[in-house]
Order: sequence, then structure tokens, then C-alpha cells
Amino acid sequence: MDQRNDYVQSPRAARGDTASRTNKYYSGPVSDHFDGTFFFNPGGAPPNGLRDLLKWQFGERRTRWPTQFDSPFAGAAPDARVTGDGLRITMVGHATMLIQVAGLNILTDPVWSQRVSPLSFVGPKRVNTPGIAFDRLPDIDLVLLTHNHYDHLDIETLKRLQKHHKPLVLTPLGNDSIVNDSVPAMQVKAGDWGDSFELSGGVSVHIEPCHHWSARGSRDRRMALWGAFVIETPVGLIYHIGDTGFHRGTNYREAFRKYRGFRLAILPIGAFEPRWFMKDHHQNPREAVEGFEICAADHAVGHHWGTFPLTNEAIDEPLAALKEALHDRGIDRERFRPLRPGESWDVPAAAGQAAGTRKNAASGNF
Repeated sequence: MDQRNDYVQSPRAARGDTASRTNKYYSGPVSDHFDGTFFFNPGGAPPNGLRDLLKWQFGERRTRWPTQFDSPFAGAAPDARVTGDGLRITMVGHATMLIQVAGLNILTDPVWSQRVSPLSFVGPKRVNTPGIAFDRLPDIDLVLLTHNHYDHLDIETLKRLQKHHKPLVLTPLGNDSIVNDSVPAMQVKAGDWGDSFELSGGVSVHIEPCHHWSARGSRDRRMALWGAFVIETPVGLIYHIGDTGFHRGTNYREAFRKYRGFRLAILPIGAFEPRWFMKDHHQNPREAVEGFEICAADHAVGHHWGTFPLTNEAIDEPLAALKEALHDRGIDRERFRPLRPGESWDVPAAAGQAAGTRKNAASGNF
């Protein structure tokens, strides 16, 4: 039987999972993406199993990264707040960005640690310093945690944020248990796909689907939910995805159907090789550009590249692939920018091509 079809019919039978296992993070009702123990991607693919992992690790050749890949923008000193119709995004590194909008300071998947690993002395090590030094951060109001992989949920950084900033943390179901176990004083609110949170200043945050998975170890795969965020502000909508597979554009189409376009999409463009292993859960730059068009975003930021050596592609391969994909689709490169650590971008309020993009997306031409 085809494993993907079997997974759609019986999520508990997915490779690497045991139906009798107890979920250590979350207990709740069965839904179209939770079978009572495990979360899953409706109509999608499970994470790769041990055999595929070993084949990748021992049978594939990685392009060696430099030990240091310094950014010319390092040492950013952000303003205290951005108000009015402004929307500014500053890259810290990998999936960590400072979003300043409507007087709020928002961090995505904050990681200031040297490694993204359960161990401090081994595992993928950053090749550039964080674009904003931790002690130069403005007051942080909100943290968005997309899922629990170590390159997105870093407990040591969360401890520092709680000590110095005491932000509100929003995250999909189950990840609140992980955070509260290690940072019990942290204010964490968890939600399911489709849930919304009202904040001050006319801002709300919505949790939306993406095609990924979760794990902190070998026995908690898919026990916490993963997700994307839509930040609804008085000056425009922001669509943030930490990690996702393209999944035939399903989630991008649903985001367009629900929100009818975005001022800014923050999309992953790295960690995509080897394709046979990564394609279901890490989109490549060409797919990111297609998703950008489908969801009708005016502008996009490309992230999840150039900081931690996670996969097989060269450190700058996402840049070349993104440039080629934008050229092939006839999209101005200034509309979709891959930021380097410390680089800031004041996102324009509108793009001249936005109306045409929305029209094409609505007609289903992508």
C-alpha cells in the first residue's frame, strides 16, 4: 500500500509513531489534523523515517559551508518603536526576525544560541553573529513560536527574554507545555489552527495551517502542533511561515481565500536539499515564489537560510535559486528580499503589481 495514502487514512500508522503512545504535551478532542495522540497534515505526508534519515546522512554529499559567513549589516540598533503606517522587519538570523508594526515589537522563533541542538556542545552551529545583539533589542511585546524544532524553539533564548522583557508568547497547541516546563513564569497562550488572539492597538494574531511536523526527540514526534501566523494590523496583513512544505500550494490557497492578500509574506527559502528527503516539509525558493503569488502578497522576506548548516545545499544557493525563480516569473526582485543578519527593510505600503497578482490568484491560475 502506498504509505502516503495509508497515512491519510490512518495517521497513527505513520512511520516512527506508536499508536499506544501517550501524548506528553497535549490532550484534546480529535480533529481533522489530530487523531487523539498525534497531529498530522490533512491529505499530506508524514515525516521521513529512520531509514531515510540514515540514507541521507550517510549516502548523500553535503556542500561544505564556511565556518564564518559575516553579514555586512551586523550590529543593527533598532528604533524603540515603529508607528503610523510603518512596517519594519529586521533579520536576526535563520528564522528569527524582529517585526515592528503598530507600535508593537514582535520576535519570530527567537534563537540567540550558538547551536540549534538538544546539546550545547554539538549540533549545527551558527556561522554569523545575530544581526541584533540581545542587549540591543527594543522592548519585546510578543513572541511567535511556529513549532518545536530546535532551530525555532530555543529554551535558553526564551529564558533570557523572560528575564529581560517578559513578552507574551503565542504558539500552536502543545508547545506551551514545552516552554512552561523550562520557563514556568513565561506567559504562553497556545491555540489550534484557526484560533485568534486579540492584542492592543487593533492588532490580532491568527494561527493557520502549514505543512510540517514537530519533535524535540525520538519519542515525541508530532505530539505538538506546528503552524503559520497571520498578524492583522491597522496598516496591513502579515503572513509568517517558519517552516513548510509546498503541499501543492494548498495552504497558500486557503490563506488567500481567507485573507485576500497580504502586505508582507515572510517565507522560508532554505534547508531544501536533498530534494527527495526535504520536499514534503521544506519548500525550495521556486516553491516559495509560487506561494508568494498564490497568497497574493505585495512583498516578501526570505528567511531560513545562511545561518545554521542544516541540509545539503551551499550557503548561498537559496539566493541564486530565488533570483532565478523571480526572473522566470517576471517579478521585481525588490518585492521578495532575502535578508541578511542585521538588515532592516521598511516594507512599502503597496506594490504596483499587487492587483494583478490578486486577480490571477483568485482565478486559480497558479
